[in-house]
Amino acid sequence: MTETGRNLTRRKALTTLAGGAAALPLWARYTHAQTAEPIKIGFQIHRTGVGAAYGRWYERTGNSAAKYINENGGINGRMVELVPEDDGTNPKRGAELLEKFANQHKCDIAYGPLFSHVVIGSAPRAAELKLPYFVVSEGHHVASGMLNRYTLQPGITDVKSQVLAIAPFVADNLGKKVTMIYPDYAYGHDHRDFFTQAIEAQGGEVLEKIAIPPTETSFTRYFPKIPRETEVVYHVMVGPSVLTFVKEMGEFFGGSGPELFGFVDSLETIDINSPGLEFLNGSHFWEGMTRYAQPDETEAQAFYRNAVGVDENGASLADPRDVSAYGHMYGCWTTLSVIKAGMEAAGYRGPQDRTALIEAVEAMTDLPHGRDYPQGPMQFNGRTHQVFGEQHVSRVEGGRLVRVHTAGIEAGMYPDEVDYTQRPF
Repeated sequence: MTETGRNLTRRKALTTLAGGAAALPLWARYTHAQTAEPIKIGFQIHRTGVGAAYGRWYERTGNSAAKYINENGGINGRMVELVPEDDGTNPKRGAELLEKFANQHKCDIAYGPLFSHVVIGSAPRAAELKLPYFVVSEGHHVASGMLNRYTLQPGITDVKSQVLAIAPFVADNLGKKVTMIYPDYAYGHDHRDFFTQAIEAQGGEVLEKIAIPPTETSFTRYFPKIPRETEVVYHVMVGPSVLTFVKEMGEFFGGSGPELFGFVDSLETIDINSPGLEFLNGSHFWEGMTRYAQPDETEAQAFYRNAVGVDENGASLADPRDVSAYGHMYGCWTTLSVIKAGMEAAGYRGPQDRTALIEAVEAMTDLPHGRDYPQGPMQFNGRTHQVFGEQHVSRVEGGRLVRVHTAGIEAGMYPDEVDYTQRPF
């Protein structure tokens, strides 16, 4: 069968399955689901370690997505059961969890991790176990070809795509002489390498690259390395010390200095109105999904916001002091939607259908905006196992992030570096 024919067949199957489930009365869908074993998904969560702030919201979002799927008939009439385990944001522990999911919990697949070093350390074990591994990571490690056919990233965009999309905005609006501050591991190195290339393509240059150890708790000593001629400080920082990082950056500049362009990672789970962050007013951030509800928020986006328990400011409905990781956590929701669609297209029954599931996901292309994909329209590349989507730039105005620019899907596209579909299972 040709690739075009295969895609059409998969789309027809998806449409048929979705229509069939929707045609059943709700009680009938539940009756069917309760007579079958659940589909068990190993949920690899950063509950502790440097990724804990993200892990807390990844877990909430994953649970909300599973609830949404189960309330709408499950997958092939079966309920979804998430099996959560803490990987400690540790690659060795991550690999051990995959074995636990496969052999002890008897999970159908594994899903969930964010931090790149955990994904890179865990993915080889997924291939050895022949366990489909759906990561929510952003790193370029999947699309670069360094991993394997069992590892997919179908619900969140990667750093290379993100920086390609936003580099023209930085160059045209903020400046072309850039100093970069980033974490000193794979995720930060992706920013270093790909933004350098992207800004040079816009006629700019990176004057200095300042790598910060992931265990660092104070950052003041790094800021004097910023060259005087810097027009833009590009910052992306993650982990429990991000509030310290942005506060110390403000103290160093004293309300003046270069333009600031940050990835929202530097503010994830942080209240913009925290004392000491006033200097951020007027600065810009990349966002994967806008934390603050925008005037044109769609019905699907409003539905998702409520489903994950977040208010219009991006904080927990239960506690306004509990700020979400809104720019990233949507990937847990969209990835479960892809898993559902793939399993239904493959007629998934159990572990014997794992390769059919991967092939079904590889055949997907357009992921239309809606409740399943609330971040916006996305396009999946089955050859590289990577999804592409819109990228947003927001400006801090009056203690809120206000979207000022959206780059379309095509702005973040780049040539394939791998074709996983040609690799054996």
